[in-house]
Amino acid sequence: MSSELNDILISYQDQGFEERLACLRSKVCEAATFNPRSKEGRRVAEIIDEVEARGDEAVAEYTKEFDRVELHGEQFRISDEVLAQAHRGVNAELLASVRQAIENVKSYQAKIFVGNRSQFSDGTGIKYTPIRRVGVCVPGASAPLPSTVIMTVVPAQVAGVQEIAVVSPPRFEGTIHPIILAVCYELGVKEVYRIGGVQAVAALANGTKNVPRVDKIVGPGNMWVQTAKRIVFGQVAIDSVAGPSEILVIANKEANPAWVAADMLSQAEHDPGGAVLFTDSQQLAKDVLGELKRQLQRLSRATEAARCLREYSGIAVFSDMSSVIHWANEFASEHLQIQCGSLSREVAAQIHTAGALFVGPYTPVATGDYWAGPSHTLPTGGSARFSSALTSNDFVKSISLIEYSAEQLAASADDIIRLAQVEGLDAHARSVRIRQQD
Repeated sequence: MSSELNDILISYQDQGFEERLACLRSKVCEAATFNPRSKEGRRVAEIIDEVEARGDEAVAEYTKEFDRVELHGEQFRISDEVLAQAHRGVNAELLASVRQAIENVKSYQAKIFVGNRSQFSDGTGIKYTPIRRVGVCVPGASAPLPSTVIMTVVPAQVAGVQEIAVVSPPRFEGTIHPIILAVCYELGVKEVYRIGGVQAVAALANGTKNVPRVDKIVGPGNMWVQTAKRIVFGQVAIDSVAGPSEILVIANKEANPAWVAADMLSQAEHDPGGAVLFTDSQQLAKDVLGELKRQLQRLSRATEAARCLREYSGIAVFSDMSSVIHWANEFASEHLQIQCGSLSREVAAQIHTAGALFVGPYTPVATGDYWAGPSHTLPTGGSARFSSALTSNDFVKSISLIEYSAEQLAASADDIIRLAQVEGLDAHARSVRIRQQD
């Protein structure tokens, strides 16, 4: 296994270096969703159409097919008692950690929230209102992810969303893992459904007898879930099309190679997950490669992490730090960690495209995944070029406000009429002129 990892080390001195970098990036991007014209892409569209046409019956059929669990519509929703029971089963130390994580996220999301800044003056303004109803997708395949509940639900609650529905596949003894249910209970989320995959996205987007339609769908998922979110976008809002988890580490000779390797493995173990190191130090690159080989042997998910290192990861040595920074901005990674010693903040200031920046040697991605406050729902697959981390501001919509007095309209009437006439829209012009004739 270890010798196979040698191929992930590339250098600016190698022939085709930039082509290999581009290929590395495209692998992760392509793993986000299916091509809509592919067999899988067409299958996703078919499932969505079936759920739209047959509702709960189709959701139940696909849950049996994909999750091997037989349910009927009335059984989709988790009862209040089951939620409470799961909460009672959490040990006190874990519950204390969950509560502090919730508080950290709530504090941060409240601090950055703009939805309470409605304003109106001189005839124009803006009004912010929370989205009425939100659906949250929580994966449940490779491992339970209670942190995803916190990182999606809390920003929505801070924004004032009144109705939040959580969906998660019934992969734990025919239901949802109790830690996910416990966190939902802690947050006061009582609408939880044991359905997942494409059928859950379709149910949230279209509504069924037992799963009311939502206005926005957020949360991570595999290629099937993300392809479904892409298809229903426009019918409902979505946060993003999130691909495999990924980390890019920028490091120089001051970095600790064991720490860099550990941080890379923290994302590779997601399966799929990508881990990339950019450095201007050949020695650091070799040392990190050695550490990856050593640390892999101690992981419980070593086989999965090794596959992700081979398929989606790399260690790239550049001639200088300016080249590192240029390519980091090109990659637009989900997590970008900077371990450049005393130069870390200076390097961070030159990064313009990333989902989240983790600056300095004592800021592993895990601080953002669980604790610091910003949501870990981040743009992946290069989409950080044009999108941002999920925040409380993504759960409000703005309404433009306009109120003109008779005097204001009279002062602007000729200009408005002139612009309407040049577009050939006589009724527009008349709607202003008629008010000047009375």
